[in-house]
Amino acid sequence: MSGLRRGWSDTTPLLDQRNRSLSNSHTKRRPHSVILEMTSAVNDATPSRSGPVFLGVDVGTGSARAGLFDESGKLLGSASSPIQIWKDGDCVEQSSTDIWHAICAAVKSACSLAKVAGQEVTSVGFAATCSLVAVDSDGSPVSVSWNGDSRRNIIVWMDHRAVKQAEKINSCNSPILQYCGGAVSPEMQPPKLLWVKENLQESWSMIFRWMDLSDWLSYRATGDDTRSLCTTVCKWTYLGHAHMQQKNEKDRDMEACGWDDDFWEEIGLGDLIDGHHAKIGRSVAFPGHPLGSGLTPTAAKELGLAEGTPVGTSLIDAHAGGVGVMASVPELVSEAKVDDEEAICGRMVLVCGTSTCHMAVSQSKLFIPGVWGPYWSAMVPEFWLTEGGQSATGALLDSIIENHVASPSLANRAASRNISVFELLNSILESMTHEKKSSFLAALTEDVHVLPDFHGNRSPMADPKAKGIICGLTLDTSEQQLALLYLATLQGIAYGTRHIVEHCNAHGHKIDTLLACGGLAKNPLFLQQHADIIGCPFILPRENESVLLGAAILGAVAAKKYSSLIDAMKALNAAGQVIHPSKDPKVKEYHDAKYSIFRGLYEQQVSQRSLMAQALS
Repeated sequence: MSGLRRGWSDTTPLLDQRNRSLSNSHTKRRPHSVILEMTSAVNDATPSRSGPVFLGVDVGTGSARAGLFDESGKLLGSASSPIQIWKDGDCVEQSSTDIWHAICAAVKSACSLAKVAGQEVTSVGFAATCSLVAVDSDGSPVSVSWNGDSRRNIIVWMDHRAVKQAEKINSCNSPILQYCGGAVSPEMQPPKLLWVKENLQESWSMIFRWMDLSDWLSYRATGDDTRSLCTTVCKWTYLGHAHMQQKNEKDRDMEACGWDDDFWEEIGLGDLIDGHHAKIGRSVAFPGHPLGSGLTPTAAKELGLAEGTPVGTSLIDAHAGGVGVMASVPELVSEAKVDDEEAICGRMVLVCGTSTCHMAVSQSKLFIPGVWGPYWSAMVPEFWLTEGGQSATGALLDSIIENHVASPSLANRAASRNISVFELLNSILESMTHEKKSSFLAALTEDVHVLPDFHGNRSPMADPKAKGIICGLTLDTSEQQLALLYLATLQGIAYGTRHIVEHCNAHGHKIDTLLACGGLAKNPLFLQQHADIIGCPFILPRENESVLLGAAILGAVAAKKYSSLIDAMKALNAAGQVIHPSKDPKVKEYHDAKYSIFRGLYEQQVSQRSLMAQALS
C-alpha cells in the first residue's frame, strides 16, 4: 500500500520511490519522513468531539500507516511513514524496530493532521502483512538473515526462500493440509520456520518468540502475547474451529487448543511444542478481543496516546481490508437482504496492493483444492473463510512498466502533467482506441496475452514454481506498445481473478458480487476490466482506506463500543461507487476467447516443464 496519494492512481508507490524502497542495500538508518493524507473532515478550527475516535494502524510492504475514524466510519485524517526493506534474491527482510518507529511517527502525524489529541483516541487496532518476526527473551530482534544483521529480524510475507521446505512439509500429507488448500505455501510460516532451523542454528537457539507481524505489534503495544485467530489459522496451520465452543468465552486469554502437535513433530519442528507452544502462541483469541490492560505506559508515550487505551487482537492486512469493506453494500441491496446471512456469502473482497487477496466467507466449511482455507472465524466471526490470492499484482504492474525502454520518457511526461504514470497510460489507451477505431478499449490487446504468474501461482494452482509469460512481443519500443503491455497485464490479473472465482463457485461458493479496496482499486481501468472479465458488479467502499478502517474496527470492538465485530462492520462500513460489467455481448465474447488462451498458457508451461525435466533427467 502506498503512502502517497494523488488520486486513484496511487495504487502503489510511484516508480522511482518503489525502486528506492526495494533496493538491496539500506544500511544506514534514516529519519522517518511522514506523508499526511488530509480529508474533507479536517479544517483549520479545532473540532469539538463528542463521539469516539478509532485509530487503525496498517503496516504494508513499503510503509506504516495510521488513520483516525469517527463513529460513522468517516476518515478524519491519516499519515504514512516509509519502512526499510532488504531484498536479496528470494530473501526479503525487514526490521521490527524500524517498523515500530515508523508507526509512532505516522500515529502522531495523523493525530496532528486530524486535530485529535492523543487523549481523545478511544481505541487502537493493528493490521499488518503476514510477515514473520523473531525476538529473544528480552523482546530484542534476532537476525533471520544470512549476514547476521540483527536489525533484519523479519522474513517478509513475499519471501520465497523456503520453497524446498514447503515441498518437504507437503510430502508428509498431513491431514492438517486440507485446511490450506491441500498444501502449504512458502509464504506461510511453517516452511520459513523450518528454513531458519536448518540454516541459521545460532539464531534458532536464541529466538524466544516467533510472531506474525500484526501479533508482534499488538504485543509491543500491550505486553500481551495472546495471538490472533486470523494469523495463527491462516499462516501457521492452527485449527480455529477448535474454538467453536468458546465463541462466548469471557476470559481475556483463550487457551491455544488448535495446535496439531503431531504435525509439528512430523515436519521436524517438534521443539516448538515445548512450554505449551510458548514460542508460537500459548493463547489465541478472536479478532477484536481486548488485550492486556490496553497500551502500556511505554507504548503510550511512544505513540503519543493515553496509557490504557484499549487495543484489539489484530488481523492480517488483507483480512482487515475484508472487515473494512465486506458490509459496504448500497442501501437498497442491504435493505433487501437485511436479515439474510447468506447475503454476505455471495460476496468476494479483493484487497489489491502489491499482491491481491481474494476473501470470501461461507456458513459451512468448503474444501477447495489450491485455495487457502477453510479457516473458521479467521476474518468474520463464526463464518468459514476462503482465501485466494495472487502473489504479484501491483508489484507486477510496476515491474512491467519499470523494465520497458519507454518508461523514463513516460514518467517524465506524467510528471510534467502532474499525473501518475497509470493515468497517462490509461489516457494513451483511450486515444489508441479512437485512432484504431476499435469497437472497445479491451480489444487493443488481441495479439498480446499475459500469464501473470511472475512470482508463482498462489491460487488456484498453488504452484510456486509457475512463471510469467508474455505472448505477442514485437520490436516496437514506443509508449503505445508499453500501454498495450500494461493493458494486457491488467487483463491477465483479471483473468486470474476470474479463474479463482470460478474455481471457488465450482466447489460450493455462490459468489456474484465483488468488492474492492486497496491501491489498485483506485484505478478505474483495473476495475472495469475486472467487472467485464468476471461478469460481476464491483462495489467500492465510501472510504478508500478500508484496511485502516478494518484495523480501527478491531479497537472499537475491544473498547466495547460495539457488541460484536459484525455489528461494528455494519455501523462503520459504507458503500461508494458501483462499477457494472459491460452489456456489449462482443466484450464478453472477446474476453471469453482471451480467457481460454490464458488458461492454455499455464497448461503449455506445465507441459514444457515436464519435457525439460525429462531431458535433464
